[in-house]
Amino acid sequence: MTRNADGPADHVSEAPRALCAGHVNWDVTMQVERLPEPDGERPIDHLRQAGGGSAANVATGLSGFGVRAELFGSVGDDDPGTLTLRELDRTGVDCDPVSVREGRQTSVKYLIVDAGGEVMVLSASGANEAYTAADLPAARLADLDHLHLTGQDPKVATELARTAADHGAAVSFDPGRRIGDRGYTSAFEHVDVLLVNRREAATLEESGFDSTATDAPILVVKLGSEGAAVRDPTAGAIDIVGDADAVDTTGTVDTADRDLCRAPAFPVDPVDTTGAGDAFAAGFIAACFESARGREPEIGNELAGDVDAGDSTDLGGSNRGIPGTTAPHLRDADLAYALRIGNAAGALATREYGARTTLTWDRIDAFIADHDLGTRAGSDSPT
Repeated sequence: MTRNADGPADHVSEAPRALCAGHVNWDVTMQVERLPEPDGERPIDHLRQAGGGSAANVATGLSGFGVRAELFGSVGDDDPGTLTLRELDRTGVDCDPVSVREGRQTSVKYLIVDAGGEVMVLSASGANEAYTAADLPAARLADLDHLHLTGQDPKVATELARTAADHGAAVSFDPGRRIGDRGYTSAFEHVDVLLVNRREAATLEESGFDSTATDAPILVVKLGSEGAAVRDPTAGAIDIVGDADAVDTTGTVDTADRDLCRAPAFPVDPVDTTGAGDAFAAGFIAACFESARGREPEIGNELAGDVDAGDSTDLGGSNRGIPGTTAPHLRDADLAYALRIGNAAGALATREYGARTTLTWDRIDAFIADHDLGTRAGSDSPT
């Protein structure tokens, strides 16, 4: 069986099924050269309005990769809510589980992007977390292959993760920038894969997170210009390198010799880093499904060959499967391939304005073919 590079698998009934739960936003993105001084004024170089929210972004990406993607969250019964659901529907995302709250306003986020692609966010929460776990029919979770959680109410995240895990679905969680103040410890107990960036990894270290505990999730660490890594849970605590007083902005995660797998970043000149981490998550999850079923594209097989040949400068340790999980697409995944696809998806996202970019296998294959796969330095991709 082969997949359709631009869309769902040839036999749709056999396409994997994933549900993404969390925020569904309407984004207003403003590109500026630099911020104004107090009482000053600067022109907006580029203004864009479109749907956003981490859960919605990942669902859109998964749908483009041929995964049957469903979305769970909440919006208001207003124009932004209507617009974002229409936009998601056009991408093939099943929005039936999304709760439309009467008399509430859809969450709107205002994103200010500077000349280097760095993002500052102002948000109005609106109806973003107006849903509860009880709003999602149990049958939805019972039939899933994969549940992907993004930042949301910790109690809801825990209930969804527990129920999905009880039904045998794999659970991944990308808590986002508020990982340190929302109390997700209970949710982590039911999670297979925890996706964090370098700042969030530092926060985990400071919180006393024990990555070696028997029930701890595997860490996928997004390291920006250093690529990404799947950490070995037996390797000990997370090491943070950098100024201890400024580790949240300058520290890096030292994963050398502590990884199941590592992959380099792709060299890009970013225009907007919004949604790059969400694109990475979609690419990583979709690639786990593909590789576990032996359906990697040609470029992926070439990558796997490089690993088998012992290219230890790019990748460390074993590239086959996440230990301790019963989910076939994680247990049998080619992690080197999944990280590379995630890195490519994240890099693609930084080259376009807004929280989402169109992700298809054709685009990913073409992007990888156009880049030096052996280059680790010089990339500014903020996955």
